[in-house]
Amino acid sequence: MIIVRLARENEVPTLAAIGLDAWEKAVSGVADARAMRRVAELSFLSFLRSNWFSVSVIEISGVVAGWAAREDKDGTISDLWIEPSLQRNGLGSSLLAHLEQRILSEGFEAAVIKTHAQNAQAIGFFRKHGYTVNSLSTAYAPKLDRDVESVGMAKMLGEPAVQQDQQWF
Repeated sequence: MIIVRLARENEVPTLAAIGLDAWEKAVSGVADARAMRRVAELSFLSFLRSNWFSVSVIEISGVVAGWAAREDKDGTISDLWIEPSLQRNGLGSSLLAHLEQRILSEGFEAAVIKTHAQNAQAIGFFRKHGYTVNSLSTAYAPKLDRDVESVGMAKMLGEPAVQQDQQWF
């Protein structure tokens, strides 16, 4: 059974490990994940310790399989991580649908995400779910000590307006 719920404080280490494993897969070929692993792990732990109460968790049969967050409590999805061995099973889709519903119910009209431009899997995932590329940017990433290209994507939420056929008499 798949359940989406809020995180619990005692899950921070588990959530950080999932984020780290998924992050390593996502940056493969872009950065030396092994060299950056400890910094990335500390970043996940720091973020989750400070924000666990606003993190959404997806579990399958009682086992945490992934998590997502909206760091600024707006329409921007800052994190969406699924344990790599469980990816491509609909868990990310379920978690994304949950986030989109929360974003919409809180009065935001669009969901927005950002990922590195070489993360073809994430870009494809979000495109499959109706997101379109709305920005390309390059910024210096101190942790990588180089410029990194990013892709911004957005999706308008809610029901599209139904257009009525007009009849002329």
